[in-house]
Parts: sequence; C-alpha cells; structure tokens
Amino acid sequence: MPDAADPQTEALAAALFAEVFMADQLARAVVAKALPKGMEISHFSVLNHLARAQEERTPAQLAVTFHVTRGAMTNTLSKLEWAGHVHIRPDWDDARRKFVSISPAGRAARDAALAALTPVIAEVVGAMGAEKVRAGLRVLREFRNRLDAGA
Repeated sequence: MPDAADPQTEALAAALFAEVFMADQLARAVVAKALPKGMEISHFSVLNHLARAQEERTPAQLAVTFHVTRGAMTNTLSKLEWAGHVHIRPDWDDARRKFVSISPAGRAARDAALAALTPVIAEVVGAMGAEKVRAGLRVLREFRNRLDAGA
C-alpha cells in the first residue's frame, strides 16, 4: 500500500478530489438548469429518495441520508410541504417525532423533473460511452464508500 505522505500519492489524491469537486459543480449546474422552475436540487433529491424508498422517513433519517443538519432538512421539508410535495404527520406513538411521505403532487413534480433531466444526462452518457461510464461508476462507488466509512 502506498504511503499517504508520498508526494506522488498526495498529487494523485489532490487531482482526484479536484476532478470530483469540479464534476460536482458542473453536474449541479446542469441539473439546476434542467429542473422545473422553482425546484431546487435539494428538493428533487428528497422527492427522488422518498419516491424510491416507497415508505415514510423521519426528518432525522433524511438528514442522515443526505449528510445535512436537521435544521437544513427541516427547511427543505418546510418548502416541500408548502408546495404540497410532501405530507408531514406526527408519530402517533411519540408526539416528538414526525414522518414524511411524498404526496401525489410531489411524485408528479419528481417525475417531471426526472423527465427533464433524463435527456441531458443521457446525452453525456451517450457521448462518453456506456463502458466508460460503467467503469467510472465502479471507481466512484468505491471512492464514495471509502469516504462514507471514514466519516
């Protein structure tokens, strides 16, 4: 295993993080531009998660999932509730806790956002080629898992 203090390893690590940060910034800009008017990336992310999970989540669970503070998640959920995209109900067994579920309007908003995003993302994948993307996904998943394990 290479020494973490090795100058070549440090340069490689710096290059990797620089590319990931720049790709994240560019991807967020592309996604934000493609999303329907008024929808933020955080809104789409929560709606997409709830639609895929197909079950209620607590605000605390969502905060952990998205690596944000409870306050930040509460703010996002308040905006989604105001827009009618989520239902927030009390826990009947513990009044201190709440449960969040996606509403039919939220599912429709998520589906509309996904429909707007899919051609943009597919164009990038098509230009790169499926094999390159598959290989990159393997590397990025391992990178993410190693970072998550150290967090």
